[in-house]
Amino acid sequence: MDHVAIMRKSWELTEKILTGEKNIESRWYKTRHAPWNRIEKGDIVYFKDSGCPVTLKARAKKVLQFANLTRARVKELLRKYRRSDCIEHKDIPA
Repeated sequence: MDHVAIMRKSWELTEKILTGEKNIESRWYKTRHAPWNRIEKGDIVYFKDSGCPVTLKARAKKVLQFANLTRARVKELLRKYRRSDCIEHKDIPA
């Protein structure tokens, strides 16, 4: 299946994906939204900055989903994955 990930242009994440600095894409919602239970290993993800055409294509190597998150579990996940997701340490409290 194919998916489109729309990125906030001001965060310059598509550039970080292209350089390999960012190799995890995460979506943090309080309620379940697509692609929850719709994306699988091997699916194609097209990346685009908001208001721009698609610029990148990647294949999902692995899919992890986490439900019923507590504040402590969120912090644990951020500590574990933040670097690969290009989340700055200073942004974790937010």
